[in-house]
Order: sequence, then C-alpha cells, then structure tokens
Amino acid sequence: MRDNLMKSKEKELYCTIGKVATEKLQSLRSKLRDDTATAEDRQHLAMLEEISALAGNRISVTENEASRKEGARVWVERTSGSHYPHIRLHGGALEDDPVA
Repeated sequence: MRDNLMKSKEKELYCTIGKVATEKLQSLRSKLRDDTATAEDRQHLAMLEEISALAGNRISVTENEASRKEGARVWVERTSGSHYPHIRLHGGALEDDPVA
C-alpha cells in the first residue's frame, strides 16, 4: 500500500512539474513574441523547449516499441539489431540495453 502511495505521489509530482514547465514555456514564448524577453529568459526558453522535445521523443519511442512488440510495423531507430543508443542520446529510450 505504501509503495503504491509513493508511486502515486511521484507520478503526481512529475505531472505537476510538466504542467508548471509547460506554463513557463508558454509564458517565455509570449515574452519573446512581445520582445520583452531578457537574455536569461531566452536561455530558460531554450532549455524548456529542449526538455519538451525530449519528452515528446521519449513518449514516441515508448509507443513505437510497445507497438513493435505487439507485431505492428512501426519505425524504430536502432544502431544495431538489439540496441537503441542513438535514441537514448536524443531523449528517447531510457536504456541502451538490448531489447528483451
């Protein structure tokens, strides 16, 4: 029970971090459009855009790999028959261990 509560809290924390980061990303984009962004705002914007892109990549990799395991013909990026190091470097797969 306690483990489930901890996992639930962790999931809630990650979701909240994502929501706050997304709100900040939108705010910084607005400042950039309004030409009121500082140099620091631009750096923060670049970091949040990178994090957002990496998160999207990671979701796509997870979805494609799940579909592939079910027999669907989907695109997956590999540098060998069993490893995904290139995707990992770009924020997709969490591990470059062989596919089980």
